[in-house]
Amino acid sequence: MEGSVFPAARRLGVGLVATSLLFTVACSGTGEEEASEVSNDVPAVELTIVPADGGSDVRPDTPVTVTATNGTIEDVQVTQSSAQGEDTESTPEEEGGDGLDAVTGTLNEDGTEWVSDWTLTPGSTVTVVATGKSASGETVEATSEFTTLEATPGQRLELQSNFPVSGDVVGVGMPIIVNFDLPVQNKAAVEAAMEVVSDKPAQGAWNWFGDRTAVFRTEEYWEPYQEVTVNMRLAGVQASEGVYGIENYQLNFEVGRSQISEIDNDTHRMVVTRDGEQIQDFPISNGDGSTRAYTTTTGVHLTMEKYQHLIMDSATVGIPEGHPDYYRLDVNYAVRISNSGEFTHAAPWNTDLGVANRSHGCTNMSTEDARWFYENSYMGDPVIITGTDRELEVDNGWGYWQRSWDEWLSHSTLGEADRTDEPGSPGSPHGTAAEEQAEAAE
Repeated sequence: MEGSVFPAARRLGVGLVATSLLFTVACSGTGEEEASEVSNDVPAVELTIVPADGGSDVRPDTPVTVTATNGTIEDVQVTQSSAQGEDTESTPEEEGGDGLDAVTGTLNEDGTEWVSDWTLTPGSTVTVVATGKSASGETVEATSEFTTLEATPGQRLELQSNFPVSGDVVGVGMPIIVNFDLPVQNKAAVEAAMEVVSDKPAQGAWNWFGDRTAVFRTEEYWEPYQEVTVNMRLAGVQASEGVYGIENYQLNFEVGRSQISEIDNDTHRMVVTRDGEQIQDFPISNGDGSTRAYTTTTGVHLTMEKYQHLIMDSATVGIPEGHPDYYRLDVNYAVRISNSGEFTHAAPWNTDLGVANRSHGCTNMSTEDARWFYENSYMGDPVIITGTDRELEVDNGWGYWQRSWDEWLSHSTLGEADRTDEPGSPGSPHGTAAEEQAEAAE
């Protein structure tokens, strides 16, 4: 069973691992004399599966390899069963499932070596069945069955939260944010296990903010009107010493229309462009700049969340009650654009809209205009503010576009862009297990 074609390689079947198992089978014939002639004239194909048959407590991030001598690999089939005897393989994609528990592999150009692409589920019984063919066309089948190491309670990496969530429709600036429940030290392996696929070509990379949060951002904004899928094949990935992922996850969301808002601190205007055409020009009033806290930040913001009604208390951003700058306001149609307390919102009390900056740092709007922006904003819409002396920090809310593409790429552990229109991802989720396996084979 042959799968999709890769550059200089082929992806074949559904694969798993082993430790050093050699199968040599003479070509079959109709009798002893014929079998002897065939085996003398054409060497029998030999298949080696690693890990070997009968192995136990195999690290789940160990790559499965199948090699052929005196012939080629025709097919590799793998099944995984949990300790409870349940089949861990998901419904195939062609049958409407996500297919993430199927471990695919890549076949080299001459068809003599197959290596699994992804890791195995911890605590599983794995069966690998490989088929090889000799130059004479005779086939041989080899099998290896082994068990993988179970993940220890308390050392099982799981997804704590993610943004967006499946089913969301988002703006063109939306990053993919993944929060884990445990610290990740082997960041390269985890990055390599998270594949981003989009309908329209793009390239992006993961950055880490601390040891628990990974963020994927594209080089340019997403092309509008498309579907994006994130395949997180984390089961079996060693995230830290002795810590393994135990589950795979899939996230599907839609990028909607392109809506970009530009706020000029000097002209006190907010211009909204949708799909390349200007559709709104609002009078606004930004922070008065009397203190740093009251200065609106310059940079590329993203809409994060919105509230029809919100109590804004300065104590939440470090200005407690009793402080000269303390405030507590009831506002309507609030759209968050940073974590330092910046929102666009209705401010019917502000008589200087379009004239002067009089706010505590937010972007004040008329009730009608604020309601329009509230109703027409998707999470991840860019809001670009210019003209102030306070820069938006990259980790202030979703300020990820504050890094240039070169800076963003340099902060990726893999250091290589991920093409979203190509299968797979840069690097290998097998981590040090692949290196250890190669050393053992020498």
